[in-house]
Amino acid sequence: MAESLQPVEDPNRAYVGAGTPPVIAPGHTFGTVTDKISAIVLTRRTPLGWYAGFLLAGSFAFLLLVSLTYLVTKGIGIWGNNIPVGWAFDITNFVWWIGIGHAGTLISAILLLLKQTWRTSINRFAEAMTLFAVACAGIFPLFHTGRPWLAYWLFPYPNSMSLWPQFRSPLIWDVFAVSTYATVSALFWYVGLIPDLATLRDRSQSRAGRVIYGMLAMGWRGSARHWHRYDTAYLLLAGLATPLVVSVHTVVSFDFAIGIVPGWHTTIFPPYFVAGAIYSGFAMVLTLAIPIRAVYNLEDFITMRHLQNMAKVMLVTGLIVAYGYGTEAFISWYSGDKYEGFVPMNRIFGPYAFYYWLLITCNVIIPQALWFKRVRTSVPVLFVISLIVNVGMWLERFVIIVLSLSRDFLTSSWGRFAPTFWDWSTLFGTVGLFVSLLFLFLRFLPMISIFEIRTLLPEAKVSDE
Repeated sequence: MAESLQPVEDPNRAYVGAGTPPVIAPGHTFGTVTDKISAIVLTRRTPLGWYAGFLLAGSFAFLLLVSLTYLVTKGIGIWGNNIPVGWAFDITNFVWWIGIGHAGTLISAILLLLKQTWRTSINRFAEAMTLFAVACAGIFPLFHTGRPWLAYWLFPYPNSMSLWPQFRSPLIWDVFAVSTYATVSALFWYVGLIPDLATLRDRSQSRAGRVIYGMLAMGWRGSARHWHRYDTAYLLLAGLATPLVVSVHTVVSFDFAIGIVPGWHTTIFPPYFVAGAIYSGFAMVLTLAIPIRAVYNLEDFITMRHLQNMAKVMLVTGLIVAYGYGTEAFISWYSGDKYEGFVPMNRIFGPYAFYYWLLITCNVIIPQALWFKRVRTSVPVLFVISLIVNVGMWLERFVIIVLSLSRDFLTSSWGRFAPTFWDWSTLFGTVGLFVSLLFLFLRFLPMISIFEIRTLLPEAKVSDE
């Protein structure tokens, strides 16, 4: 007879015994789940580490404010953008942040429709990560225009000069795709929060907490009618969000694929970009889940099964990305176009060859370690690999954008790009904004879905029967 599943002494290691590790550690009841998750927001004192981390992240967010203020005052000439590299750090960061936001919607919507119960412990903060990443992404194209106060010109509003956007341009498609994605993701995240906001309302010891959480809970009482409407709305939003996972980064890839610049003009970009977005998104979820799991002692809820499953998704999408690199080089050779054929040679041997080989190391070579279970069950190694993949996916966007623009058809128009202090400050400033928003989310809202975790408990299954 197979052994019953028992957690080992070290929660960072896999469960021993036959079968698949549990979604959450055994021994929990409705009360313990609710108490442990809600206590982080309501009763536990804010640790000094939270203040220190928020202060550090906030200082970088303030650096972003300073950078953008100076940018508006002086113009985008403070960045290293030039001719021919008109798109550089700004659009690189935009595509990188949009890609990071994909994992939250994938975990929440697609895995929900596929009835994958392991998503329940990570979907809440993955959805929050999506919103914060999209907010950071939107900053770059807005300020890249040079006149962000005229950004409303991108929308088709009636005006006396009959000035309309060019709807055949994928840059306009981006405006609608990203704004739709942000709207649906925000609704999906908020609707999922409503039952837990009611729990915080009922458990809050302060009048301000009861009022604020009560307003946000929108009168939720947990009646059968409320649950029926909730299930309908949540499933509908999941159905709307699912095609957005594919469509948003497909539209982003059209920004490049429809251009005639060598290295951009290829039909492989849409699936290649989508796979890369999921790859970088899951890497960021791992990067956040591992320290959150350790700091808040959530090993019972974010188990090794979650970390292993995310590592497996990273491995699969990483292999797709590696296949895309190979196919891109093959298309360049098979096309017989001398300009396209020059692109892979320029990346391998050109002035930016170091960044290309670093990208191959980060995105292709190092993640192959995930084939081994010992690596997938080692939390420190997984954390390091997730950080490496995040860096590698940023380098991928840098290589695609900067290398392709720096050397196009005419050698007389070739140029080099060198980032300035303000390029780096804007990038690290958005990282600070992202982390600051994450700190606020962890402090004031439940980072794990209480009611969804409770549906996985044995007593919930008995009551359903």
